[in-house]
Amino acid sequence: MRIIVAITGASGVIYGYKLIKEIYKNNELIIIVSETGLKILDYELGIKEEELMKYGKLYRDNEITAPMASGSYYFDAMIIAPCSMKTLACIANGISLSLIHRVADVALKEGRKLIVLIREMPLNIIHLENMLKLARAGGIIFPACPGFYHKPSNIDDLVNHVIGKILDYLKIPHNLYKRWSND
Repeated sequence: MRIIVAITGASGVIYGYKLIKEIYKNNELIIIVSETGLKILDYELGIKEEELMKYGKLYRDNEITAPMASGSYYFDAMIIAPCSMKTLACIANGISLSLIHRVADVALKEGRKLIVLIREMPLNIIHLENMLKLARAGGIIFPACPGFYHKPSNIDDLVNHVIGKILDYLKIPHNLYKRWSND
């Protein structure tokens, strides 16, 4: 599969970084990162741009002429993790101010999978309406809400559960968390 992972400036960049590391194992990966996303990667994880380049072709959010900005460029899915409320609002309202917005628009118009991992709380009515608009347009809303049935013992366990659920949706095999069982 050819998958695009985009990282915006919302807190929770660990989700995008973990997705990149997992998807890279068995798929073609393209990475898009916003300027604020780069700052948050450094602030929250101490990760620089060079680290991301190890996992796939990296594009900055201002590279609006990148190949995936065209509907003729094929990819299977786009995941925005984390997805800021600004990015959600732009996509839900058809406003392409950046490469991330434009590629999300391409995913929707071409009928490809678009997953947004929102990381915000509390949610106001505008956030909820934008999520509903995006869902009606074909986007998939993934709140960063880990389960607890797998008895997490650390932050990695919580992050892995969320990442595993996204990989499940894309039918990408993984062993990131223990699945539900009555045993």
